[in-house]
Amino acid sequence: MASQTNSRRSRQLFEAKFDPRLKKYSFYGGLLLLTITLVGILLIPFWFIFGKKYIDRYYDSLFCELTTRALHFKKGVWFQTERTIPLDKIQDLTFKEGPVLRYFGLSYLKIETAGQSVQGAADMSLTGIIDARKFREMVLDQRDDITDMYPTAPESTSPGTLSASDSELLPLLRDINKTLKSIEQKVGLPNK
Repeated sequence: MASQTNSRRSRQLFEAKFDPRLKKYSFYGGLLLLTITLVGILLIPFWFIFGKKYIDRYYDSLFCELTTRALHFKKGVWFQTERTIPLDKIQDLTFKEGPVLRYFGLSYLKIETAGQSVQGAADMSLTGIIDARKFREMVLDQRDDITDMYPTAPESTSPGTLSASDSELLPLLRDINKTLKSIEQKVGLPNK
């Protein structure tokens, strides 16, 4: 049993590093946000005093690793977020480089998973990973390795044919159907 548990544990394949230019991008992004809001203009002096310290702590809290089975991500200073996304649930990793990100030498990875609650929303996003294109390819390659090794969907059968497991369930489903009809008769519900 112990050897079975050890074989299912994931091991670290790669730890992503974040570009130090992310600090400058975050500082100026925060400054821009404060500048375009009326209340924010009053907070700009505080941003110059405390913003750099906050951004340094935020940058130090960033952690992202690819393991054999999942993608792990941590961030946050006051409110900490820790996410683990199984690789077989990842649908796509979108790589983006807009003009502002390109100016700072950064890029953005948007991770979309199966069963997202809001259509088009990212399940997780990573800004400032060093060599994001290479990291994206590593994640997608590992995802493909996992899904090839452990297929989640059963092989498709043509309509009207039953697989071995389906044929085993058929008598059970018939018994359940008979029981439900019996209950309907005792309760007085009309037969369908």
